Amino acid sequence: MNSDGKIKECILSGIMSVNGKKVLHMDRNPYYGGESASITPLEDLYKRFKIPGAPPASMGRGRDWNVDLIPKFLMANGQLVKMLLYTEVTRYMDFKVTEGSFVYKGGKIYKVPSTEAEALASSLMGLFEKRRFRKFLVYVANFDEKDARTFEGIDPQKTTMREVYKKFDLGQDVIDFTGHALALYRTDELSAIYGGTYMLNKPIEEIIMENGKVIGVKSEGEIARCKQLICDPSYVKDRVAKVGQVIRVICILSHPIKNTNDANSCQIIIPQNQVNRKSDIYVCMISSAHNVAAQGKYIAIVSTTVETKEPEKEIRPALELLEPVEQKFVSISDLLVPKDLGTESQIFISRTYDATTHFETTCDDIKDIYKRMTGSEFDFEEMKRKKNDIYGED
Repeated sequence: MNSDGKIKECILSGIMSVNGKKVLHMDRNPYYGGESASITPLEDLYKRFKIPGAPPASMGRGRDWNVDLIPKFLMANGQLVKMLLYTEVTRYMDFKVTEGSFVYKGGKIYKVPSTEAEALASSLMGLFEKRRFRKFLVYVANFDEKDARTFEGIDPQKTTMREVYKKFDLGQDVIDFTGHALALYRTDELSAIYGGTYMLNKPIEEIIMENGKVIGVKSEGEIARCKQLICDPSYVKDRVAKVGQVIRVICILSHPIKNTNDANSCQIIIPQNQVNRKSDIYVCMISSAHNVAAQGKYIAIVSTTVETKEPEKEIRPALELLEPVEQKFVSISDLLVPKDLGTESQIFISRTYDATTHFETTCDDIKDIYKRMTGSEFDFEEMKRKKNDIYGED
């Protein structure tokens, strides 16, 4: 059984369904998505954030807006793409490439170089550093963990990344944008396709336990019985712990972000060292080109981990990049994690979403829950074989 319509729970219910499990997916909300829902029309976004009055006429038709509360980009070769391919939900989706990835340095933003040519043309680095960085990119592109000839004297099992940077004589600024902007350190139909059942607008009255293990969920006087339960922290507040907070600011703009070559979509990463912080600040921007906003409008979401008692001041460097901002919607949410692994209770709780603009940490949580539920690692090839055994070859 799976409670709530967030992407982690949706993917896990899809994976379990593909593996031949019988899945019931219940959500207390009348819509999919939970805390990561997409809000439409725009009037509902104003109500959700208690913004007085209706959106001005300059915002266009409310139905033209579809605003993600926690937007994230898919890495082209990332874990989530593989999971979506495995569950075959990609047949129901279209993908669009982000127009650029940018990094903040000294109060300005620069395009992150991802090829040799871009590295040599980038104004992020001086001439000699460009040459060193180019050599580094070539080394990374040619690196093959199965071929020791590509190691160039570096033992991948013993060498730290800082030592690799030192080998190529890269400076701190280059290390910052490489680690934070290049390496990025820090659909609901999935289950239904394979026979899972979805129930929206179902209030969860009680989680039924017997001898310390979950046996069902009570909703509107009826009990749906189960052997395992997946849910987000909001359903089991006594079983989670607060480990921090995230601030997110949804900004509506009437212009592309400056110095992005008028990109219709982009991400900007502000490395922690550039603004004297412990954690990075992220900006995710999409626009009317993605059918999520009225014509000529842009949606930029700023997020970071809260470090002080004045979180809105913490995200100022990002907001300054977006000016002028037509309307802001500010939220601060707790970062919650399960207190235990769930192996005794068979209640498997996801973590709340972090501040990052990509799905890699989300997928790490999915794989962690899968391992706790099944006792085995999530292996894409093994999953594919198992699916073929149950449903036959494609």
